[in-house]
Amino acid sequence: MTKHPNQERSLVLLKTDAVQRSLVGEIIKRFEQTGLKISAMKMVEATEAQLLTHYNKSDEWYEKKGKGIVEELKSRGVEVEKEAIEYGKDIIRTVVKYMMVSPVVAIVFEGNKAVSVVTKIVGTTEPATSDVGTIRGDYTVDSYGHATYENRAVRNLIHQSESPEEAEREIAIWFKEEEIMQYTTAQERILYDVNLDGSPE
Repeated sequence: MTKHPNQERSLVLLKTDAVQRSLVGEIIKRFEQTGLKISAMKMVEATEAQLLTHYNKSDEWYEKKGKGIVEELKSRGVEVEKEAIEYGKDIIRTVVKYMMVSPVVAIVFEGNKAVSVVTKIVGTTEPATSDVGTIRGDYTVDSYGHATYENRAVRNLIHQSESPEEAEREIAIWFKEEEIMQYTTAQERILYDVNLDGSPE
């Protein structure tokens, strides 16, 4: 089967809260039901260096996320003690710490528009504002404000790649290329190789 131009790979990390709450199977099921294929999967004890390489964010990202936290704190009448960018950096500091508490499950999903499909299934980064029907919206109610108040990472179960380019960068951090399986599923044959009337394309 030749590679379709819309086929993509996306990295998903099932974080420590997903592992600790025994939600791994349920979450994987959500992705597989859409037709995404698992190309690679393993349980990993992440290192600090690996996580810092993975969460390689720009100052613009830190500033944007930090401003959101500052607004949340102000709305709740909590004193703002530092610059927005530092609150943004705290997100990564606390995530790295939390991601080392127990193993994580790293998965490469592959399929048509994989990155956007995964994003749609997962929901927005903050579980409290994620839609019903998304993984984060259905399985947790944590929020930025609550996490900041407790000086910890938002427990949102999953990391997913934000773009196809980012996916390829992240996959290389967690997998060797030879660990990624090359095979074709029945769903792929239906989606890419056969017309609805059963005749070959």
